[in-house]
Amino acid sequence: MRRAVEKGTSVSLTMYTTTWCGYCRRLKGQLDRVGIAYREVDIERDPVAAQVVERVNAGNQTVPTLVFPDGTALTNPSVREVQALLAC
Repeated sequence: MRRAVEKGTSVSLTMYTTTWCGYCRRLKGQLDRVGIAYREVDIERDPVAAQVVERVNAGNQTVPTLVFPDGTALTNPSVREVQALLAC
């Protein structure tokens, strides 16, 4: 798992990823640059996480998939979409 901001910060955004996903790396870098904290979960290491992603994506393991505090999920969003949903 990855911590995008300093220790002790509350993280309520979850990003489901894989280690080989270029779109995941890009989005993580963008979120880091704008200071949005997230908890990263590798769906290849966590079968329950893979099931969450499949439910959100009609049976597909599409990443990055982000789940927001209110339960809303976005697949491969732009950093602007993430900011809008978090009201940053």
